[in-house]
Amino acid sequence: MARENFQFTSESVSEGHPDKVCDRISDAIVDLFLDADPASRVAVETLTTTNRIVLAGEVRGPDTITPEKMERAARNAVQAIGYEQDGFHWENAEVSVHVHQQSADIAQGVDAAGNKDEGAGDQGIMFGYACRETAVLMPAPIFYSHKILEAMATARHGDANLGFGPDSKSQVTLQYENGQPVRASSIVVSTQHREDLSQDEVRELVRPFVENTLPQGWMCGEDEFYVNPTGKFVIGGPDGDAGLTGRKIIVDTYGGAAPHGGGAFSGKDPTKVDRSAAYASRYLAKNVVAADLADKCTIQLSYAIGVSKPLSLYVDTHGTGKIADARIERAIADVMDLSPRGIREHLSLNRPIYERTAAYGHFGRIPDEDGGFSWEKTDLTDQLKSTIG
Repeated sequence: MARENFQFTSESVSEGHPDKVCDRISDAIVDLFLDADPASRVAVETLTTTNRIVLAGEVRGPDTITPEKMERAARNAVQAIGYEQDGFHWENAEVSVHVHQQSADIAQGVDAAGNKDEGAGDQGIMFGYACRETAVLMPAPIFYSHKILEAMATARHGDANLGFGPDSKSQVTLQYENGQPVRASSIVVSTQHREDLSQDEVRELVRPFVENTLPQGWMCGEDEFYVNPTGKFVIGGPDGDAGLTGRKIIVDTYGGAAPHGGGAFSGKDPTKVDRSAAYASRYLAKNVVAADLADKCTIQLSYAIGVSKPLSLYVDTHGTGKIADARIERAIADVMDLSPRGIREHLSLNRPIYERTAAYGHFGRIPDEDGGFSWEKTDLTDQLKSTIG
């Protein structure tokens, strides 16, 4: 029996967090290649530290994408975040590009040839999740953690004198009663700030972003509202802490409310099932809940490198399903081709749509007109219901 009354916590980090800077740069490189050739293969990692950016990985794409163009994409990403600090500046940082051609051994296993369809880019397990806690069918703690920081970033970009720096973190603990979130029991926000601001001044700058993001009446008590609890936070970003691509996978997904397969998303083209199959799993779970087949749904897919078909499909509606989970599994297999090629084509993933995913979560977003966040659509509900009958 699932617990009905409990507390649950999720955290988020802003676009200026060192790891998120790296995610954004890596995804900017993915977009650079896909824009030039939608069939490009990209696996690029980024490291950042004080005024240094290092790119490394393997690609297969147009020769027109030179190291100089990759460097420019990295600088543009850092500039867009807003880093113009002595310890990390988009224009002054040293950029090293160590990107080489994709391994021939991997290519021959993954590429389509003869009667062989395109295989998965690696083995792995991927999870998708949806629930009714928010309008976008995401768990409430991670949803509000993201929204607080996103609102602060929007304000910072619009007002250079506001006093916030790019680097920030949030943590939201919600009280659940009868299985549903009812209020915040504690809120933590740590944000980089201008040196002349006191801790109390930063606290009051942050307060309206929290209060305006949470539902009415959900704000925690003053003694559980923590802003920069260590005090001063002036040195931040990659100058304060080194960053790496792929270190915030729980922030990227469901905030710990659902399982995670372990593979990061950023820096990978959509032939990598770490990314595309995780998107497909979320898409399917969201459509199951949107179709009113369940109030909560977890989906797992698994793959082997070079093999086109998924090795397994698992559905768990956590006792909320209106029909048997096995029937939902069969319906999913009927309505969507879950091969790597099938996923990419169904969700139109071979587009330069990934840099925007690097901060504030890959899920729970609004689909864009150009195809971004296509996995957040609920256009499969009628097919699912019709197939189940």
